[in-house]
Amino acid sequence: MYKIQTLNAIDPKGLENFPVSEYKIEDSIENPDAIILRSFKMHDIELPSSLLAIARAGAGVNNIPVEKCTEKGIVVFNTPGANANGVKELVIAGLLLSSRDIAESLSWAKTLIGKGDEVPGMVEKGKKQFAGQEIKGKTLGVIGLGAIGVLVANAAQALGMKVLGYDPYMSVKQALRLSRNVQWAPSLDSLLAEADFLTLNIPLLSKTKGYINKEKITLMKEGIKILNFARGGLVNNSDLSEALETGKVAKYVTDFPDEETLKMKNVIAIPHLGASTAESETNCAIMAVEQVREYIENGNIINSVNFPQAEMERNGGVRILIANKNVPNMVSQISTVLANEKVNISNMLNRNRDEIAINIIDIDTKIIDDSLKEKLMAIDGVFMVRILST
Repeated sequence: MYKIQTLNAIDPKGLENFPVSEYKIEDSIENPDAIILRSFKMHDIELPSSLLAIARAGAGVNNIPVEKCTEKGIVVFNTPGANANGVKELVIAGLLLSSRDIAESLSWAKTLIGKGDEVPGMVEKGKKQFAGQEIKGKTLGVIGLGAIGVLVANAAQALGMKVLGYDPYMSVKQALRLSRNVQWAPSLDSLLAEADFLTLNIPLLSKTKGYINKEKITLMKEGIKILNFARGGLVNNSDLSEALETGKVAKYVTDFPDEETLKMKNVIAIPHLGASTAESETNCAIMAVEQVREYIENGNIINSVNFPQAEMERNGGVRILIANKNVPNMVSQISTVLANEKVNISNMLNRNRDEIAINIIDIDTKIIDDSLKEKLMAIDGVFMVRILST
């Protein structure tokens, strides 16, 4: 029986996809085969030697020691796109909040409590201080056209906005989902110069930290409104604060507020509600469970952040899964070991990603010698071997 540990409350509709006859699920369990979590910070906990996979029911994996997992041959999954609609809807809300002074007007309206019959008149008199702009006809710059960015771009275009997209790494899958009416920006600089609103939909990496800084803000229109529903570290706080003070940036809407941004003027701070919908939590849990099952039971890797995407149909026999450093002559060495053991390969898939390669090998026989795993692990560069029976 496989053992699954949950480090956060995971939606039961997702967990019920684990067959009870084959899986044991607990929040505290020794030697788990897999861990499913949401925001639990794993950096300071010891990774058990039994651990095969970690699945994040969400997109970001900053709370998981990914490099350490890779070294130990632990596959880390996330669930891209499962919460995309929830985030998209909040981004659209952010557009409206930033253009119509809705947040400020709500706070002001509460100050009228106790004024009795004077309230209607005070409302009519005071509303002019919250006059805003319509988003129709304005230009939205979308940086990052992944699962969320494409949905945001399409929705904004449908609302009558001119939408400029920029993503040099856009996948074919997402390109096919993008509305033909969304325009490609020839460069990031041209997008920044033309946008009335800017939304960030890119991951937080070492190379994207402080992505929006003084240099980029200088290229933007006076009074631009910036939406950040991706990660807080994408914006340089010091440069943002200066731009908000001068009015270069009229509004900053963020789903990732910190102490500094909360103190800045013209900041609309939302407490990380992007994926906080019942539908998003269910979708993420279901996807995480399906990916864990597919890996544990079949060795297939879908939506991993540290291993190559690798899927191959089973042939009914034994399957061997091998992870190795992406260096020359590895496939030949693996094949030689199998040949020496009189093991015939019926099907094989090799995929690589950066410095890592994965091999999925189906063999004809249903029984193999127990020493085969040791012989494969002895190959220099191999750091993970799994033997999956029928």
